[in-house]
Amino acid sequence: MSAKTTTNAIPLNITLTPTEIRALKLASDGDLYPQDAKRWTHLNATVTYARSDRFKERPIKVKFVTTTTLEQLRDYGLLRSLEPDIGSSEPVHAITMAGKMWLLKHK
Repeated sequence: MSAKTTTNAIPLNITLTPTEIRALKLASDGDLYPQDAKRWTHLNATVTYARSDRFKERPIKVKFVTTTTLEQLRDYGLLRSLEPDIGSSEPVHAITMAGKMWLLKHK
């Protein structure tokens, strides 16, 4: 056995669109849960305000991912379902190690 053998060889030279990159960064911040209207975001995500905005004039909107983008990233192997027995659309999704490595290499 050599030290360079890998069990899961997922190529890191995948070209992602800016939407997919934003979705991957969102998934790296935490697990993605299904919401209404085919959107995915963090659990209990709410509108927040910048820490430096003491008058709360500029809200920071909730970031979300569409189901289509989530499925594309899952097909690339960059996201995975935490409960694969339920199905592809309902379980919670998390970033894989390949997704983390892609973000380290490209952004």
